[in-house]
Amino acid sequence: MTQGAGQGPEVERTATLRDFRVPAYVHETGPFPQGVPTGDTVSPLEEPVDHPEGYTPTERDLPVINRGDTLQMVTEADALPAPQPTSGPGPLFVVGDVHGYLDELVAALQDKGLLDAEGNWCAGTARLWFLGDFTDRGPDGIGVIDLVMRLSAEAAAAGGYCKALMGNHELLLLGAKRFGDTPVNSGAGTATFQAAWLLNGGQKTDMDRLQDHHLQWMARLDAMEEVDAHLLVHSDTTAYLDYGDSIEAVNDTVRETITRNDPDEVWDLFRKLTKRFSFRDEGGADHVRSLLDMYGGGRIVHGHSPIPYLLGEIGSDEGEDRAGPAVEGPHLYADGLAIAMDGGVTMAGKLLVQQLPLDI
Repeated sequence: MTQGAGQGPEVERTATLRDFRVPAYVHETGPFPQGVPTGDTVSPLEEPVDHPEGYTPTERDLPVINRGDTLQMVTEADALPAPQPTSGPGPLFVVGDVHGYLDELVAALQDKGLLDAEGNWCAGTARLWFLGDFTDRGPDGIGVIDLVMRLSAEAAAAGGYCKALMGNHELLLLGAKRFGDTPVNSGAGTATFQAAWLLNGGQKTDMDRLQDHHLQWMARLDAMEEVDAHLLVHSDTTAYLDYGDSIEAVNDTVRETITRNDPDEVWDLFRKLTKRFSFRDEGGADHVRSLLDMYGGGRIVHGHSPIPYLLGEIGSDEGEDRAGPAVEGPHLYADGLAIAMDGGVTMAGKLLVQQLPLDI
């Protein structure tokens, strides 16, 4: 596993062709690095039903957009030197929903100076949080997970860290792998994880490449964390309140639910973390405050709901097929208490990487 630059004698360097899909360590044996999960999701039901408030279950909302094959980059192996680690905690960065768009992720991390030209960690003591939803819709969800796992080890070796939260699509992929076509009680008829996963952009190539260490990594992800007075979550919902009165309690309850391996319990968790828009409309700021009062922090930072949807600019009867407006950065709303980080990469938007605190 690559930990940093080699210390051997200087040798002649040549241009290196690197494909970011498969890091070298996935072919090695032995333990893998420990834990460092937007998009609409819908469940197939026996009969059409009215969905709960704040839930937007249409396949057309977040279409799968093919962006071509993985980009291969020709770089010089001895490009710019990585910055040296400094004392104390480094700057804090968050990443919105990736959904399998590995090339866009690498480019965005490089643009912020977190990765070098070869895709290795070069940010020293910087801290990096992913807000969930690594797979589905895009071309290489497993490649994204492999990259995040590798960066976890490289960042730790440099004195920083790279960590990740559980998104609803991690629950969906776990459920599809574990439970397949086993019927679950959706509360509105019969559903299956397999059908819901396929309906919501599940990629056969991801399922074919999914290994035990990917499943174990996803199952251990936390649901929320507070960092520098920012409460980090995946979904813009108050459903987290159903799982505990502290961050530790919520994370323990989510992990225990997954560990019990009961399809109905996992489905219920998946559905709750699929709810959205709790912070957007009238009373939204009060909903944010209810979470901040319970779990701490001065602002919520979330993914899950694409920024064009939060702005109300797409998804209506007149415009749900058209591309959304250009997204240049995070969306601050709910009386300045919430920061949305899903730039809508699945709808030809932007994959966002942002340093916190947000300077707006």
